[in-house]
Amino acid sequence: MENLTTLTGKYGEEGDQLLFRILDSGEYFEKFKKEFDDELELSIINVKDFLFENLLKFTENFIASPNINSLKKDDPETISKVLNDYFNSNDFNSLIEVNRPDDKGLIISFIRDYFQIIVTSLSNVYSRSNLPSYRLKDNELDIAYLFNLTRDSFNRWVVPTLKATSLKLVSSQYLRTKTTEKGLRYDLTVPFARYVVMNRHEVTFPFKRYQIQPVWRADRPQKGRYREFYQCDADVVGTDSLLCETEIVLMIKEVFTRLGIKDYSIKINHRAILSGLAELCGAKENETALFVAIDKLDKIGEEKVIWELRNRGFRENGLSILRDFLEFRGTTQQKIEFLSTKFSNTPAGQKGITDFKEVLSLLTGYGATEDHVEFDIALARGLSYYTGCIFEVKINNVSIGSVSGGGRYDNLTGVFGLPGVSGVGFSFGVDRLYDAMEELKLFPLEAQISSQVLIAHFDIESKLYGLKVLQSLRDNGIASEIYPDSIKIQKQLDYANKKLVPYTIVIGSEEVKSGMLALKDMKTGEQQKKSIGEIISLINS
Repeated sequence: MENLTTLTGKYGEEGDQLLFRILDSGEYFEKFKKEFDDELELSIINVKDFLFENLLKFTENFIASPNINSLKKDDPETISKVLNDYFNSNDFNSLIEVNRPDDKGLIISFIRDYFQIIVTSLSNVYSRSNLPSYRLKDNELDIAYLFNLTRDSFNRWVVPTLKATSLKLVSSQYLRTKTTEKGLRYDLTVPFARYVVMNRHEVTFPFKRYQIQPVWRADRPQKGRYREFYQCDADVVGTDSLLCETEIVLMIKEVFTRLGIKDYSIKINHRAILSGLAELCGAKENETALFVAIDKLDKIGEEKVIWELRNRGFRENGLSILRDFLEFRGTTQQKIEFLSTKFSNTPAGQKGITDFKEVLSLLTGYGATEDHVEFDIALARGLSYYTGCIFEVKINNVSIGSVSGGGRYDNLTGVFGLPGVSGVGFSFGVDRLYDAMEELKLFPLEAQISSQVLIAHFDIESKLYGLKVLQSLRDNGIASEIYPDSIKIQKQLDYANKKLVPYTIVIGSEEVKSGMLALKDMKTGEQQKKSIGEIISLINS
């Protein structure tokens, strides 16, 4: 768990919506309930006072209006004028359209509609069906009777309904801030930044760490997307050297080499390049919305990205420039030349290109190649805390999204009270890596083997003898198990086959007497008699 103040505001608007919030409990919630009840009682009193005051004023002004006698059912304009004059005098900008069958109905409708507006806007529970009928005396409203009806109906209907639906009357934001102060980790980077700040006097900068732990996101579960999953992070804070970005590329390459993954792409971009693009598009003040939209490019396509930005108020000439960037294809060098031309007068964009070129140069210095490294101009990464180089890794020819991502964050420790400490890191999504490798059938059969030997037996006597054999195998570091039940030997051997156990030792009365055990190679079917010592030597050789 983390404090919500640690998590919120670091992942962007969409990321904050995926935070799992933890409902406070125990005495704290009881305290909140009392505070809420007190606030509700106060709000009911305020609503009542406001309602009575305004309804009485409106009624008095309405009856005293010089136009009251001219109100006829065929004169809606005069009705609207009287109503608007009153609303404007009280900072109301509402127009009530009334069309009722007779004069008495017109007057009653005015009061009913006004009553409805006040109650609906302040309590959101009062409906037209709750409104009482109003008594008229000689075509005039009985104000005292109206006042009493208002008071009685309010106490009878509105107050109980407010109390019964109190939680629904408070905004979700209010409820979240009042009832939740903790949340589950969305990622490992933000808690890491918090940890660095809290231990600033104990850690040595530059400070490196790796961390493998679960994180949680309130997302819709589907293939490759989980509500709980493991991340494997590697970060370094306390330096802005681009050697760190280069080593991230090297780590990714080494991990994929060891896992046997050969067809993959390490996509790299720079937030400054995106900032330069935002400046060219005339969206410098709204670059966050631009980044969020571009980040969806692979999911929704270019046209929907353009449509989303158009709806957010981006101008057509800026969207035309954006299309030029999104649709540009070429080698890494061609992309660098294209951007260098576009950003000739854009300092942010020039900074991004310079950093990226240095990363490539450092790769050469390490003796590595640019194989699998792709300069992706459209890569945005949705998390808002990135400020420099950003990474995303995809395994080609699998139906899984990115399996790794990361980037540089210059200001993350600053929000916790330690400014000026730059960091950079990346993360493998362990579950997605597993899914991709399973789809590519990269797991060797031996990786699925849990036991090297299964001891099968014919009867109780051979089972008891098998326990000693089992212990000898385990004492010598051989993962072994004995079939727990006395059933047919063939079923025990079938069990070994299904579990991919390489060897079985079959024990019967003859083996018990002689001490020579029947060792069977389950792959070849070869069977031979050996002592327990010989079996141990064979398997461990």
